[in-house]
Amino acid sequence: MSKDVTDAALEALARQVGEAARANHHRLATAESCTGGWIAKTLTDIPGSSQWFDCGMVAYSYEAKQAMLGVQAITLEEHGAVSRETAIEMVSGALVHSGASLAVAVTGIAGPGGGVDDKPVGTVWIAWKRRGGYTTALVFHFDGDREAVRRQTVATALHGLLDLAV
Repeated sequence: MSKDVTDAALEALARQVGEAARANHHRLATAESCTGGWIAKTLTDIPGSSQWFDCGMVAYSYEAKQAMLGVQAITLEEHGAVSRETAIEMVSGALVHSGASLAVAVTGIAGPGGGVDDKPVGTVWIAWKRRGGYTTALVFHFDGDREAVRRQTVATALHGLLDLAV
C-alpha cells in the first residue's frame, strides 16, 4: 500500500464499505488502538452511516483493552498489545460488546517511538471477523511517519471490511 493515502481515497473507500454493509444488511463495529478512532470517524463521516454503523471502541491501554473488549491479561503479558492474539481478542470482543455483524480491530506501533527489534515502528496487526465466522488476522509493516502509518492502517482496515461485507 502506498504511504500516501489521501482523505479523498479514505472517503471513497468508506462509501463503498457503507454501500456494501447496507446492501447486505450488516452493522459494523470497530475496535481501535493505534488509529485512535480514525476508522470509526471515516465511516461515520458518510451521510446515512447510522443505518449500518453500530459502534467504535478506542482501547489504547492494556486496562481498556481488558475492560472494554475482554482481552485477557495473560494475552497481553505473553504476547503484548501488538500481536495476532491481541488483535483476535479485540475483534471478538467488539462483536461480543456490540450489535454488529462485522468488526475490525487494529493494534500497532505508529511511532515515532515505541518500536523494538521484533516489532518496529509501522508494525500493525489488523483482525476482521463476521459474527459466527472465523477471524482473519494479518500483520502489516507500513512505512512513513505516524500519520502515514495510521492512514495506511485505516485504508487497509476498510479494504478488509469491504471484502467481508460483500
